[in-house]
Amino acid sequence: MSEERHDFSTLDLSGEILDAVKKMGFESLTPVQEKTIPIMMEGHDVIAIAPTGTGKTVAFGIPMLEYINLKDSRIQEVVLAPTRELAVQIGEELEKLAYYIPEVRICVLYGGQPIARQLSKLKQKPQIVVATPGRMLDHLQRRTADLSHVHTLVIDEADEMLNMGFVKDVCRIIQAVPAQRQFVMFSATTNQDVLTISWKYQHDPVNIVIEATKENRPQITQYVVPAERENKYERLLYLLDADVYNRVMIFANTKDMARRLSERLNKAGYQTDALHGDIPQSKRSTVMRNFKKGKFPILVCTDVAARGIDVFDVEAVINYDLPQENEYYLHRIGRTGRARRHGVAFTLLSFRESVRMDEILKYMQSAPTKLDFNENEILCHEDGSPFFENI
Repeated sequence: MSEERHDFSTLDLSGEILDAVKKMGFESLTPVQEKTIPIMMEGHDVIAIAPTGTGKTVAFGIPMLEYINLKDSRIQEVVLAPTRELAVQIGEELEKLAYYIPEVRICVLYGGQPIARQLSKLKQKPQIVVATPGRMLDHLQRRTADLSHVHTLVIDEADEMLNMGFVKDVCRIIQAVPAQRQFVMFSATTNQDVLTISWKYQHDPVNIVIEATKENRPQITQYVVPAERENKYERLLYLLDADVYNRVMIFANTKDMARRLSERLNKAGYQTDALHGDIPQSKRSTVMRNFKKGKFPILVCTDVAARGIDVFDVEAVINYDLPQENEYYLHRIGRTGRARRHGVAFTLLSFRESVRMDEILKYMQSAPTKLDFNENEILCHEDGSPFFENI
């Protein structure tokens, strides 16, 4: 039996925020929003463990905007994100929440963007700064950003950020904000670094744990398709040629494979683009923007795109390569099934990868449906019925 879902009007929110939430198309609160918003608005430190895709940006964005001092032009709120893509996305979401509060100025800082452009934005006196740790620390060292008046610091996807080696940078940034401030951490999982940062810098934090239930778990049906190295590309074409999925993300393990696969698909007549770490940030932003707008239907990418990017209508994810880390499987398939839509995830699995897949399934505590090709090279369910009716 599912819990009763409440709407935003049950919280003590301003008319501007309620209007913005309505404009964004949100009706009922997600569990993480329902638990986090009142606690943050009371001023408590928070450590929240919640699955990806559960509305965390709105959960911390609303309290930040409700308590911002519009007459103060100093930086009052800081959000740290592990990747450029997530920082940009958080900035866009906060802009939407602040739609009816035009006095709010929001600045996003990340590496790979010209420093002069960011200096220009900082001169406009933003009250809210969203940043990756390295670029935030860079501005602190340059003395182009002053965090001495910050009253809310949020670290999003703290587990990923600390796993990426940002522990020292994060600690320096925390030490640059006042000791008496609100410190909030959101994380998909707990690890020792997250717990250490909490113990060292948070004041009596309220622990919020949102379990992955049917209500907040993305609706994703998982399939395994047998495919050896020599026929993976043909198996991939089979899935794409079904013409069932209009928006697809294909994951490869290496930058070179993502690039070559995208080029090969384009030469074969498919509309694709690639996203990986060797692509300059300006191009990466353009690629993501065009994919979100539907200018091309297939995005081939490495795990740089597996976390923190919300394209709400991705219909299918295809693992061309099995990820090296168990967590990345979850983050990859989590790119579909967003915003309560149903999604599909396929893994093209070779015999050599089957042992790794067993490890992933133990981590996931779930079992995908196995498909196979019959003697006529038609993809079928275990009972022999065709998976795609019209192919």
